[in-house]
Amino acid sequence: MDLENFRQKSLSDYSYHKKLRTRLRKVKPKVLDEKFATAHEEQFEKIDCLECANCCKTTSPIFLQIDIDRLAKKLRMKSSEFIDTYLHRDEEGDFVLNSSPCPFLGNDNKCFVYESRPKACREYPHTNRKNMHGILGLSLKNTLVCPAVHEIFQDFSKEFRK
Repeated sequence: MDLENFRQKSLSDYSYHKKLRTRLRKVKPKVLDEKFATAHEEQFEKIDCLECANCCKTTSPIFLQIDIDRLAKKLRMKSSEFIDTYLHRDEEGDFVLNSSPCPFLGNDNKCFVYESRPKACREYPHTNRKNMHGILGLSLKNTLVCPAVHEIFQDFSKEFRK
C-alpha cells in the first residue's frame, strides 16, 4: 500500500466527500446502515489491513477504562502504570496514545496486543455498525486514514450523484 499516494488522493477528494456526507444524511437510516454494511464487506474482501495499518501508524484510539485494565493485565502492569507509560488525556478528556505509530504495532503491521486491543480498534473503521447517520462526521474523517473508508465514499459518490 502506497500510503503517500493514498494521503494525497484522500486529501484531494475530501471536499467532495464532505458534500457527499450532506447527501448521505438524507438517506433513510436503515437504508444507510445496510449500504454501509454491504460496502464494508465488499471493501474488506479487497483490502488487507496488514498491508496498510495506516490507522495504527497515524491515529490513536480512545481508551476506555476497561481497555486500560485489560491491556495492563496483558502487559503485567498496574492500570495506573499503563496510563503513565502510554496514554494522556486529549482535549475532550479521553485517554489516547502519547505518540504514533502505536507502540504495539510491529514492523510487520501486526499488533502485539491484538487479542486485548481497545474496543475502538476492534470496531475500526466503524463502517459496519448501526446508526451510521450518527457517525457520518467520523466516517468522513476516516476517509483520510483508511483506504477502505475512502473507497466506500468513492463508490457512494457514484451512486449518490446529484
